Amino acid sequence: MVLAVLAVFFTFATMGFVSDIMNFGRQPTLNFALTTVLSGLFAVSYAVISVAMRKRWWMGCILMFGLQFVVMAAVGHYLPAAPPQSQLDAAHTQRIQNRLMFDGAAITITVSLGYTGFVIVFIGEGKRHIRVHTENALLEAEMAAAREVQQVIVPDRGETFPGYVVDSVYQPARQVGGDFFQVLPASKGGLLVVVGDVAGKGLPAAMLVAMLVGSIRATAEDSEDPVVMLRKLNDRLVGRTIGGFATALAALITSDGLVTIANAGHLSPYLDGREVELAGALPLGIADGGKFESKQFDLLPGSRLTFYSDGVVEAQNKKGELFGFERAKTISVRPAAAIVAAAVEFGQEDDITVVTIERLPAHDLLVQREPLPASV
Repeated sequence: MVLAVLAVFFTFATMGFVSDIMNFGRQPTLNFALTTVLSGLFAVSYAVISVAMRKRWWMGCILMFGLQFVVMAAVGHYLPAAPPQSQLDAAHTQRIQNRLMFDGAAITITVSLGYTGFVIVFIGEGKRHIRVHTENALLEAEMAAAREVQQVIVPDRGETFPGYVVDSVYQPARQVGGDFFQVLPASKGGLLVVVGDVAGKGLPAAMLVAMLVGSIRATAEDSEDPVVMLRKLNDRLVGRTIGGFATALAALITSDGLVTIANAGHLSPYLDGREVELAGALPLGIADGGKFESKQFDLLPGSRLTFYSDGVVEAQNKKGELFGFERAKTISVRPAAAIVAAAVEFGQEDDITVVTIERLPAHDLLVQREPLPASV
């Protein structure tokens, strides 16, 4: 930046020497010096204004041009050039010749300095552009790999569980996100649901998500207790991140509809449009030996349990208005895709995850279990 400013200054300072040549060296020394310096400074001012004001650069340039006109007119008025002489003696002619030779040499030097500065700046910017382009290409490759990993760890929407209809939609705010969820089969025909949100976005959050998902699956092989699940995840995070944490909610749903749920700073789910009241707890990764409490209730046939990440309630429109809890509560009875679409249309700001668990009525359960008749 300094080299660019100096290059502009030296290049346009030549206007002072050109002005002196046009006046045949008749400018007073102070007038000559001020004209040269001010020509370079005003050129630098135009460049700075164009960069700083961007789309409104023309407004600043017009004001600066007015100031330049006034200042240069004042210099010419108070320090006028000497009147031309009709006859010149040898000494006066020699003085003018020396002055013009000085102006020519000065123009050569200042132009050389200006162009040298521009060349250095262009070479440096070219190298920086190549370096940034290379780094962006590497980052894009890493992001593509992270996207592939997240596509693998996001549960399959087509997976079925006896007696239940599970629907889920994951909509990251960026190429990769910090939300995570797992819907795993539990013993005796039930299912285990874990929904969470890692603080932050981008690749660091995605890497933490991958670690948590691996921990969820490993823990589920040993225990299906939601409290144990949250404790294991908390132990996994504590001391492994710099100021990072994650919210999470774990729920075990048995085949007969009994729900055992524990929360770690996450949004409470909605049961048929009503918020399920859960005991508060710190998010994962903040303190050793986190204390988590479980709650039990029945998911009756035909009822729907809806899990959100905070990307739903934190959606924000152009007026700065949040989607909020009331809207989130109202639409919690709708399908997952419809909920996500409503939040995205309102104004997505963060990763959005919606998981719905609906227990089938008895007659639908019979249809689900009976094999389809063979075609005739």
